[in-house]
Amino acid sequence: MNSTSALSDRLRSAVRRQRLVDTAIKLIEVPSPTGSAGAVSDRLAGLLREDGFTVERPEADHPAAPAVVVRLKSGRPGRTLQFNGHLDTVHLPFVAPGQDGSNLTGSGASDMKGGVAAAVEAVRVLRDTGALEAGSVLLTAHDLHEAPWGAGQQLDRLIQDGCVGDAVLLPEPLCDRLPIAGRGGATWRVTIRRPGPPVHEVMRPADEPSVIAAGAELVARLGKLGQRLALKEHPLAGRETVFIGQIHSGEIFNQYPQECWLEGTRRWLAGTSREEVEGEFRGLLAELAGQTRTTIDADYHVIRDAFLLEITDPLCLAFQQAYETVSGRPLATGPKPFIDDGNTFWGLKQVPAITHGPRAGGQHTLNEWVSIDDLERVAHLYALTAVLYGAAA
Repeated sequence: MNSTSALSDRLRSAVRRQRLVDTAIKLIEVPSPTGSAGAVSDRLAGLLREDGFTVERPEADHPAAPAVVVRLKSGRPGRTLQFNGHLDTVHLPFVAPGQDGSNLTGSGASDMKGGVAAAVEAVRVLRDTGALEAGSVLLTAHDLHEAPWGAGQQLDRLIQDGCVGDAVLLPEPLCDRLPIAGRGGATWRVTIRRPGPPVHEVMRPADEPSVIAAGAELVARLGKLGQRLALKEHPLAGRETVFIGQIHSGEIFNQYPQECWLEGTRRWLAGTSREEVEGEFRGLLAELAGQTRTTIDADYHVIRDAFLLEITDPLCLAFQQAYETVSGRPLATGPKPFIDDGNTFWGLKQVPAITHGPRAGGQHTLNEWVSIDDLERVAHLYALTAVLYGAAA
C-alpha cells in the first residue's frame, strides 16, 4: 500500500457518519431564506465552538447574518485550501429535515447544507487525525448566495477583505465532472418611456415617439449583438450570449403606451470583464435612446463572473490524486452548468476553485435530497485533498 492510500484509509476511518448526519440535520432544521440566514449561521458557529474550534464572525457588510469562519493550521508552511459554502436557501416554503432510506431530505439538504456539513466533517477529521502536515484549511460559510434575493455580496466582501485561501473547494451538488470552465452571467431589465400622458391611439400627437417601436429596435440590435457574441466560444463553456425572455407594453389594445419593458440575461466567457460587458450594453441603450427620443433605463445586475480552471493548477492535481485514490478512477473534466461562488473567487482574485459536492437532487424545489453515503465520501475527499494540496507547496 502506497503512502497516499494509507493516508486515505486513515482519514476515511476518522469520518464519523452520525456526527456528519447530525450536523446536516441541525443546519437543515433552521429556516434560512436568502437574506435571513442569521439563525443558521449562529447554529453552525455554535456547533463549531462545541467542537473546540475558534470561530470568527465577520459581518462582511451583512450584520443580519455574520459569516462563519474557522481556521485549521498545521503550524508548517504550505498552501491554504478553503472550504466555502452558503447557508441560505431559495425562497420556497420551508420543509423540515427528514430521512428517506439512505438520503437526507429537507430545505437546503442538497443546496447546500448537506455539503457544508461534509466540509465541516472534513475539518474535524483533519483536526482529529493531525494529518495536515503542512499548510492550512480555511472554512467559510455565508448568506446572500441565491439570486435574485442575493448576489454574492457577503462573499465579495469576505474576499475583498482578505478572507480567502490559495484555492477553494465548494460542495455544491455537482459530482459527475471536474468543472473547468463556466460563463459569467448578469440579469437585466430595460424600461423604455416616452413623455406625455396616456392617450387614445387616434388622439396621439403625430411626432410622439413610440416605445413599442423603440422596443422592437432594441430587440433587433440585441439580435445583432448576439450574432457577434456567438463568435466568442469556449469548447466546454459554450458561447457568449444576450437573451431576451420577456417584452411587455400597453394596457389595452387602443391606448398609446407610455412604457415598454424587456427582460433577459447576458452571459460571457473568461477573458471578458464584467465592466466591459456592462459598458457595451449601456452604450447600446444610450445610442438607441438618443435616436428614438425616448428615455431608457436599465436595471442591470451581475450574478457572477466567468470562470476558468487550468487542469495543471496545483489544486486540480491534488484534487485528482485524491479523487482517484478515494474512487479508483480520475474524474472527467467538463463545463460548469451553473454559476456559483467559484466564479466569484476567480473573477475577483483569480483564485482557482473546484465545485464538487455530494450526489444530491431537487435543488430549488420542495423535494431536496442528499445521499448520506456521498456526504461521507465528500468529507473524506476534502480532507485528503487538503493534505495533498498543503504539502505540495
